[in-house]
Amino acid sequence: MKSSPLARKAAAFGASATVLAGMVAALVASPAQAATPVATAAPAAGTAGLSAAATATKSAPKVSVSTPRASKADYEGSCPVNVTFSSKIKVAVKGKTTLAYRWLHGDGSKGKIETVKLKGHGAKYVKVSEKLSFKENVKGWEAVQVLGPRKAVSKKGYFSVSCQSPIVIEEEQGPEVSARVWASPSSYVGACTPGDKIDFTGRIKVSDPTWVKYRWVLNGKVVDYGRTKVYSSKTVGFGISPRESQRGYAQLEILGPDRTSSNRAYYKVWCKDEAPATRVSVSSLVTATNNDGCKVGAHATLSSIGRARVEYTWLVNGKAVDSDYAYFSGAGSRTVTLSDRVLAGDATKGGKITLTASGAGSTDSITQSYAACETPKPTVSVSAVSQTGQRNDMCADKRGPGVDFKATLTSTGATTVKYYWLVNGEKDGGELTREVNGSLDVTWGIGGTHNASETKGNIQLVVVSPTSVTSGNAAFSAVCPKPVAG
Repeated sequence: MKSSPLARKAAAFGASATVLAGMVAALVASPAQAATPVATAAPAAGTAGLSAAATATKSAPKVSVSTPRASKADYEGSCPVNVTFSSKIKVAVKGKTTLAYRWLHGDGSKGKIETVKLKGHGAKYVKVSEKLSFKENVKGWEAVQVLGPRKAVSKKGYFSVSCQSPIVIEEEQGPEVSARVWASPSSYVGACTPGDKIDFTGRIKVSDPTWVKYRWVLNGKVVDYGRTKVYSSKTVGFGISPRESQRGYAQLEILGPDRTSSNRAYYKVWCKDEAPATRVSVSSLVTATNNDGCKVGAHATLSSIGRARVEYTWLVNGKAVDSDYAYFSGAGSRTVTLSDRVLAGDATKGGKITLTASGAGSTDSITQSYAACETPKPTVSVSAVSQTGQRNDMCADKRGPGVDFKATLTSTGATTVKYYWLVNGEKDGGELTREVNGSLDVTWGIGGTHNASETKGNIQLVVVSPTSVTSGNAAFSAVCPKPVAG
């Protein structure tokens, strides 16, 4: 479509200067004439062809036009936006004929004349379309005018465009988290026999109550994980039992809700009057509590100074839960693992894991504590908002109908849910609270719009806690019923 003069006229009702007009000519033969060849769209034939089509005799084929439909009849959102209008023209063909038509716009302008050549017998359908781009608010209509082989004009197809800026919900800044660690004692001199020699203590501080994920790092290697609820500050820790003189450091790394690390707590161990090295030994026992299902697992290093068959046993709180053996063809070490075990009763509150080993005439063992299980905090999800009904009693007061809505809150466990409703981007009413354990329907209703017969807009439900989630915007529309004729 040429931009002049239509572009200048389209601007009068809010369309962009560029009018994207096109025609999709889909000629579909009637069932009785399915084998008839279909003609493709042809350019305008000029004023002479138009005059001939417009002055057809009474024997000209019958023509009917459907009301144009907009791809976005009542659009609300960001602009510019493209809206496509489409209509169907039905022509009763007897032999050959030329269809000539053009689009009529609500601002009074007219589109370019288009023609399509048809042939065959029976009803032929031509689908026509036009695309317009709008960059500001507009209300208007589109119609199709047939100029030949017989004059006809469709009904007006109405549309509206409401340009809105997207709603941006800013995320709240999470709580601040810090950590500090120290070793007790920081220096040890004495016999290096089984048992804790160095204990590391860490204190986690938060600006607001929150769940904190953390891990312990010993000399650059991760040795333990944990997750705990911290209201102001909380102490966590672990210990090591060196078998030989060494020095190093421990550090507490915070993994969430923010990532940070504590200072390094340095330590030194000097083993004096050590007994002769045993042929079999166990070391580096690390435990891990899995809160998903309340399970505990562990791994450790099994060593031998020569060829040996070494049998080892895992104990949880003094009770043997697994055993196996390993062959050593010579001096060496290997990692042995205790797979996750489900805890029950008092064992869920924390305890100790022990690994014992025997072989080549020697035995050894090591024990390490494991953390208590913590119940995960329930999470909440929300369904899309649905329109459940309308109240027409307000229509008598020259107001649009009231509209009722429903959404479903779903929790993974018993919890208190705080939420509120947003109507057309504004908070409607105050913050609400419901006790939810599973799924719970919540409802909301709004009054009708003053001096209008229609109530429309968008609505969403926003959950504040225990998790932050939203249903997403849902558009709605309700119209007062027409008065019954007296």
